[in-house]
Amino acid sequence: MKNRILLLGVVLLLASCGHSGNQALRQSSNDTVTDDYGRTVVVPAQPQRVVSLSPAVTEILFALGAGDLLVGRTDFCTYPPEAANIPSVGGISNLNIEKTLSLNPDLVISGSMVGKKTTDQMDAMGTPMVCVIEKPRFEALFDNIAAIGRLVGKEREADSLIQVLCCDLRNLREADAIEESLPLKTQNSELKTPTCYYVVGFGAGGNFTAGGNTFINDIIRMAGGRNIAQDIDGWSYSLEALVGEDPDYIIVRREDSAAFCSMKPYNTLTAVKKGHVIGIESGTLDLQVPRNIDAVLYLRQRMNL
Repeated sequence: MKNRILLLGVVLLLASCGHSGNQALRQSSNDTVTDDYGRTVVVPAQPQRVVSLSPAVTEILFALGAGDLLVGRTDFCTYPPEAANIPSVGGISNLNIEKTLSLNPDLVISGSMVGKKTTDQMDAMGTPMVCVIEKPRFEALFDNIAAIGRLVGKEREADSLIQVLCCDLRNLREADAIEESLPLKTQNSELKTPTCYYVVGFGAGGNFTAGGNTFINDIIRMAGGRNIAQDIDGWSYSLEALVGEDPDYIIVRREDSAAFCSMKPYNTLTAVKKGHVIGIESGTLDLQVPRNIDAVLYLRQRMNL
């Protein structure tokens, strides 16, 4: 059963691999683009000085071999490690507009967390700013890679990267197809789809996780698990529901793992008692980036799927 669920998810994703164009971001011959917020922006054909206001955008730029175009990034743009050599323009909610402008960018690319106030300020200063946001479905990663590739003149590299990621997904599909075809006596027929819960926030501030309308939910499903929060929209989740569901596995950012496991009542969960807590590199799961494939493989390995 678990493999049929994974196969369905992978097949649907592979169907999107033939489309490297972003439906929300279109570039015409006069260098005018419509971004993910529906804004029409005139951009340079070959930008030479780019500021990224999104960790996901920064990671994709480096993956496309365009890291040398970056002259500015946020404090949260920490992957790959080479990003640390690029001047920071502050956080995302407390972005330093003056410092950003002092870098003389000919293009600013932002993500989901940059607010309208910052966008309006950039527009008022005449600095081209294009918003490429993270989207609910996993396959939108391909659209974002293609969109960023077009913005910085790396269309060919974007197409190549998309094909590599699609190949990784195809390998997953083929491996599970082989397992499905094995004689039943070689399979553990008692295996059930493991239930999972991803810890986004916990403690006195409330409990938050990734609902069914998130690409994180897709990653958990592709890894062979069932997200216990798949039926909710958004991020808020009740403690009572978490305790009541008592999932087989807890997925948590590595840096939060120890605190979560030692805090009541989370330390009473079966997954914590059994050591079924999966600490994961947050950037592979929280951001819509090529490393999402690594997250799928890592979760499958840790859940012995």
